[in-house]
Order: sequence, then C-alpha cells, then structure tokens
Amino acid sequence: MISFYKTEEKKIVQLSERQDGCWINVTDPTEAELDELANGLGIEEDFLRAALDEEESSRIDAEDGTVLVIVDIPRVEREGEAVIYSTMPFGIIFAPNNVVTVCLKENTIIREFANGCAKQFKTEFKTQFAFNLLYTIANRYLQYLKQIDKISSHVEKKLHVSMKNSELIQLLDLEKSLVYFSTSLKGNQVTLQKLMRGKFIKMYEEDQELMEDVLIEVRQAIEMSEIYSSILSGTMDAFASIISNNLNNVMKVLTSMSIILTIPTMIASFYGMNVSGLPIPSFWFPVGLSLLVTIGVAVFLKIKGLLK
Repeated sequence: MISFYKTEEKKIVQLSERQDGCWINVTDPTEAELDELANGLGIEEDFLRAALDEEESSRIDAEDGTVLVIVDIPRVEREGEAVIYSTMPFGIIFAPNNVVTVCLKENTIIREFANGCAKQFKTEFKTQFAFNLLYTIANRYLQYLKQIDKISSHVEKKLHVSMKNSELIQLLDLEKSLVYFSTSLKGNQVTLQKLMRGKFIKMYEEDQELMEDVLIEVRQAIEMSEIYSSILSGTMDAFASIISNNLNNVMKVLTSMSIILTIPTMIASFYGMNVSGLPIPSFWFPVGLSLLVTIGVAVFLKIKGLLK
C-alpha cells in the first residue's frame, strides 16, 4: 500500500497522488507498486526492497543522489494474554524531491505521523521530517522499555505467591525482548552517528541539534535496556535457585517419610514369617517396637533437619 501526505497550513493531509515535497509511505507493497514507485521517483528498487527484509540490519547507503537509511523500530504484539516485544526494519529514503518511508507492517509511529499526532513538521523539509521521525522512534523504545519494566515487576510479585510455568515463560519472553531492543538500538546508534557526520545528508544547525537529541534518546534507551536485562537475568537466576531449593526440600521430606514408613514394614515382615525363635512372639510387641523405633528415627531426622 502506498500513501501520500503533505503539510498544508500546518496540518498533515493525505493526497490522492504524488507531488513534489510530499511524504510517501509504503507499507507491504506489491511488485507492481514497487516498480511504479521506483520508476516514478528514479530510485533503485533495491532501496525499496531493503526494508522489507525482516533480517535486514541497520545501515546507511547512498547512490545517485538518493540516500537510504535503515533503522530498527520497536513493535508490540499480543499472543493471547502474553505481550511480545520485538523489532523490525524501517527504511527512510531521501529521494530528490520526496522522502519515502518503507516498512513491511503497519506500525503506530507512522500512524501517529499520518494522523498529525506527532510533533509539528513540514514534509517539504525532508531532513527535518526524517529526524523528527527518528526522534519518535527512539522515544518509542523508551516507552516500551518502561512498559517491560512494569510488566516484569508485576510478574515478579505473582511469582512470590505462586511459581507457575506461565509466569516464568513470560519473564523469559521479556528477557528476549530486551535482547532484541539492545541489539537493535546499538545498530541504530552506529547508523545515526554516521548520518550525523554530514557525509550523506547536508544538515543545518537545527538539524544537528535535533540529531543530537535523537542520539541522547538512543543512548538512554541502550542503558535502560541493559539495566533491565541485567535485573531480569538476575531475577530469573534467583527464582531458578529458589525452585531448585524447594525441590530439594521436597525430596528430603519424601525420602525421610520413606525411611520412617519402611521401619514398621520391616518389623512386621520379620514377625509375619512362619518361623520360630522370634523374641516375644505376641501381637503387641511388634506393634510397640515398630512405634518406638519409628518415633526414634523421626526424632533423629528432625534433629538433623531432614524432616520438618
């Protein structure tokens, strides 16, 4: 799908066709749409396809006056009751007369810009518009990281009451999300630092200040993701140790109970044999002996801490 937007009278409006100075948004395009857009803008079709590869890493490239910037953007999906955070490639193409954004799936960042909910911008100023977009992406990482922290704190409280596999799996998913975020943010940081040098895109003083703000947000997001990842990893290790310790305690109790229950069985087996010469072969003696020895062994195990 291809959409065209342009700023008119300080408002973002959707156009029916492409114009100079407009913003072109491409989401999950067809082959025909890619050919039409590449021919119409005079850009390499590979630039349009690059951001459609889910395995594409963050990078910057330039050819024949067209600059391609690929960054990873965060996304959140729901699978039943679970919330899954991940990243996907997002392409920004600086064409001679337009700025083009390419993504495989629809996302909330583009939706905010298309609805005019983002910071005020003008599509005619391609660099300023792109940097505002990058700033929103970095800020969205921070928002999702705060959500991950709240979810992990909530799951930890539930684990203090009852340790279920579902909560542990949820913590594992959050830890995986933090790894995705940290890796993507570091790749974005390298790409943005290359972009800030001004080799690929000419930047004015306001653009440099905005890019510095973007890099500050990215660095903060990297630090937060690493801190949260360390905390979550330590929490997972702690709960794994607690579960292992609880299992050991259960096994000690079960072993002690097995020893105690074995004593009456052994004494009853001796007196149940059809042989002569057993001491005091009356009913009450094996019962009393079993009770006495069982109590003695139970007290011994209790003293040793093997029986609660």
